[in-house]
Amino acid sequence: MITAIADYNSGNLRSAEKSFQRMAAEIGSGTVVVTSDPDVIRKADHIVLPGVGAFADCRRELGEVDGLFGAIEEGVKAGKPFMGICVGMQMMATRGLEHGEHAGFGWIAGDVVHLQPSDKSLKIPHMGWNSLSNTPDHPVFDDISAGDHVYFVHSYHLVPENSRDLLATVDYGGPITAAVGHDNIIGTQFHPEKSQKTGLRFIKNFLEWRP
Repeated sequence: MITAIADYNSGNLRSAEKSFQRMAAEIGSGTVVVTSDPDVIRKADHIVLPGVGAFADCRRELGEVDGLFGAIEEGVKAGKPFMGICVGMQMMATRGLEHGEHAGFGWIAGDVVHLQPSDKSLKIPHMGWNSLSNTPDHPVFDDISAGDHVYFVHSYHLVPENSRDLLATVDYGGPITAAVGHDNIIGTQFHPEKSQKTGLRFIKNFLEWRP
């Protein structure tokens, strides 16, 4: 089995690569490759799209790698398990509202909006550890419970139009999105590769997921 982590010049992918390789080796789940090659993406069994920075910048960088987004979208339409991380998750939305209005993939109906915690003393960006307020009945969340801690660095989050697409939240002056998904796609606002035990469990579950 091949898990492809899409490389489109959006941040240092080393920590993601190491975490996915560690869990793939632990469960005997094939190889993990970081790639910008559309042909490698097409051959992959699982696809991961990280993202660091501003929505519009990531969307532009992804579009500038010839054929990369097309290969990712082909995989998603074919039913392959897909994970978006941080801005990689946000780009799954209809549109992002960071520094203007920017089109997303349209896979999860909704907007990516600025965090507005009710407690004005809370700093933006939301940075550091936070505990999950809830977890869904979903294979990727097996053995992960409300109260488990995950790591965030962000100022925006995806607000889905359909509540069924909102899988998990954390509290930061009100509920903010921790995970979204439906069918064969999953997205996390938190960074599983930086979330220690809980994040590694999440990655393991994703690698074992067969939607």
